Amino acid sequence: MRGGFVYIMSNRPNGTLYTGVTADIVRRVYQHRTGTGAGFCRRYGLKRLIWFEFHDEIVQAIQRETNIKYWPRAWKVRLIERMNPTWEDLYLRLVGDGPTEGGNDAT
Repeated sequence: MRGGFVYIMSNRPNGTLYTGVTADIVRRVYQHRTGTGAGFCRRYGLKRLIWFEFHDEIVQAIQRETNIKYWPRAWKVRLIERMNPTWEDLYLRLVGDGPTEGGNDAT
């Protein structure tokens, strides 16, 4: 088995949240951004990748996603803001076109 990513999408700072899991985060987030991903993301305009983490095994990523989905919103917001306090869209960092300075490490 190979690794996987758990990720959270949003439409704006402190907006609607979607938690997902994927083996290919660049492809999956691109799908969300272009409206070909999950219907929930398309319906609510969730195009910002605001948090993610990598797991060596996809089964670990799936379990983490399941756990996070059951968390209260306040816990999710704290998780996001530890990595990304300004709710910056991290997608451009993944594809190499975004800023690299600042306190919002994407990995």
